[in-house]
Amino acid sequence: MISMPTIARSIRVARPATLAYLCLAIVPAFVFAQAPKGAAKPDVKVKAAVLDQVAETRTFVGTVKPLRKSIVGSAAPGRVEVYLVDEGQAVKKGDEIAILRTGIIQAEVDTAAAQVKVAEAELAELENGTRPEEVEQAKARLANAQANLTFRNAKLERTKSLRGTATREELEEDTNLALQAEAVYNEARFTLELLVQGPRAERIEQMRAKLLAAKAEFTRLDEQLQRHTMRAPFDGFITAELTEVGQWVMQGDPVAEVLELEYVDIEIPVLEDYIGALQIGSPASVDVQALGGRTFSGTVAIINPQADARARTFPVKVRVKNEMEGSTVLLKAGMFARVTLSVSKPIQAVMVSKDAVVLGGATPVVFVIDNAGGKQTARAVPVKLGVSLDSRTQVIGDVQPGQLVVVTGNERLRSGMEVTPQILK
Repeated sequence: MISMPTIARSIRVARPATLAYLCLAIVPAFVFAQAPKGAAKPDVKVKAAVLDQVAETRTFVGTVKPLRKSIVGSAAPGRVEVYLVDEGQAVKKGDEIAILRTGIIQAEVDTAAAQVKVAEAELAELENGTRPEEVEQAKARLANAQANLTFRNAKLERTKSLRGTATREELEEDTNLALQAEAVYNEARFTLELLVQGPRAERIEQMRAKLLAAKAEFTRLDEQLQRHTMRAPFDGFITAELTEVGQWVMQGDPVAEVLELEYVDIEIPVLEDYIGALQIGSPASVDVQALGGRTFSGTVAIINPQADARARTFPVKVRVKNEMEGSTVLLKAGMFARVTLSVSKPIQAVMVSKDAVVLGGATPVVFVIDNAGGKQTARAVPVKLGVSLDSRTQVIGDVQPGQLVVVTGNERLRSGMEVTPQILK
């Protein structure tokens, strides 16, 4: 025998289910019930259904990643003398990040630069040839040597003619002096000829080679000097300081981390069912909740052909142009983002505002405006929902493009109710 408390408990338990069933049964009846005669005409806002080309979309979850990331290292060993950046600081390509001590290498560069100048001056001297003043001077010396040779030869002849009077010593002395005068004359003549001809081509080539060697040495040392200054490889932001002033770094040691964020990639895993519909350049919508749900436009930039064997997903990167806010960027590396992509071929579909769809019954319903006999009435039309696009959705049913559909005030409408519509643009 069942006690009365047990029966009461059974009734209390069954009551919510009964109410839910009654609500589901009442909603369709309310929507499709005929409006009572004499009821007031409610004001509603309507918008025309449009025929548009749409595609099925899917939303994927991903992470914002920098377009490029670089760990700037030291190209030479040395002690850090100056560190010029802070974390979060924006830098341009070529901006100095850190400088090592350069005392010794700077002195070597200065010496090499001086050697280049010396070699350039010597080569210029050879290429310019002999100056007119030097030629005239050589001619004067030759004339003087010729006069001296003539005098010595004449004196030697006189001494030879005085054989009985001149001594043997005098003859030998005049002979030697004549020979010396001839040698001086020949030297002056050859010197003049060399000056007139100018420097030899071989000597000029030697100086050119010497100048090239000096320049090469200067370039080598200057390159070593430049390696003592670390610079930003591209426009971006400093995200990590990896050394300090006074610290000794070896060649290859990290100095700073730089991220390029003018454009960012949102990396998402795409299921193999949808990867075939994606192409490089396909448009994408990127929603970032951390920025208040702000939406950015992007395009598919990279489709990795190698799938994750466990998840059966393909890595896809959607590229988005970043925006500045003050001195920093809106999209930051590591942010969470949702990416919406088209995953089917475009189709022609009747689109209405999502606000036009009345839910709650067994079938979604939209109210269309009928104009007959000078009266404007709302008629409930059951539909199936298809592709969604922004604030619109595809409806499949007895709704035609251009037909006015109620978007505001449809919550309490009943089929056949006379209304006062206001058309929205």
